[in-house]
Amino acid sequence: MPIMERVTVTLPADLVEKIDQLEANRSRFIAEAVEHELAQRRQLALRQSLQNPHPDSAELVDVGLSDWVSELPSDDTLVDASAGTPVHWIEGEGWTKESV
Repeated sequence: MPIMERVTVTLPADLVEKIDQLEANRSRFIAEAVEHELAQRRQLALRQSLQNPHPDSAELVDVGLSDWVSELPSDDTLVDASAGTPVHWIEGEGWTKESV
């Protein structure tokens, strides 16, 4: 359960009437509207960031994804499969050791 905090917001009376016509829980309606607006603003900020990248990341943009990926180590050097314990998923039980 998230921690709730009471705030006072002043809205025009006609706007409050419109909210009350659509939703019985005014606080929930306003909270959802604020969440929606915050998400929209995050998306806008991301779009602006992609259109005008930070100078420190401009070099990465110029290099390109394929060049960057080509410089990564091969997958077989990242994980030593022989060092682990073989397991498999059983519905209702979870991860269990494989019998050899």
